Amino acid sequence: MHDRILDRSFGNDPAIPAAVVGMSRLPGVGERLFVYGTLQFGPVLEELIGRTPDCEVAVVRDWRVATLPGRLYPGLVAAPGRMAAGLVLEGLTPAEWEVLDAFEDEEYELRAIEVIGRTDPVPTYVWTAEVGRNDWVPEVFAADHLDRFVERSARWRREAAHRTAGQ
Repeated sequence: MHDRILDRSFGNDPAIPAAVVGMSRLPGVGERLFVYGTLQFGPVLEELIGRTPDCEVAVVRDWRVATLPGRLYPGLVAAPGRMAAGLVLEGLTPAEWEVLDAFEDEEYELRAIEVIGRTDPVPTYVWTAEVGRNDWVPEVFAADHLDRFVERSARWRREAAHRTAGQ
């Protein structure tokens, strides 16, 4: 397993890929967030919110994690009969939600979706624009793009802090 992927020692289940081992868009979503792309990676979260929240492996039915044309990050899109793996981040604060919501592209819509094994829906960012034909592969992202994406996330956070300080 790539050492920079969130690793909470979830066991060796071969059905689960190793990579998954004020809020402006949806008020009142609580402390949880289903993540399936770049926010699964501890170093990205560290740069954005300053910590790696507690999390657990999660799977959603009838969705897929799709590549996005010209982008390193993926989008979650409806896909009947498919399964998408990710993590449910726990204990997010309102300030952390604000950062994550600002970080996400405008083409994401925050929606509550059903997560297998949970009784209450969990918010996630669903992609609303064009997607690629292929599924996004976290291991490929980790090997080929993670370091650069972490740097980009850190730069975004510094610039966001600078903009906030200038207001």
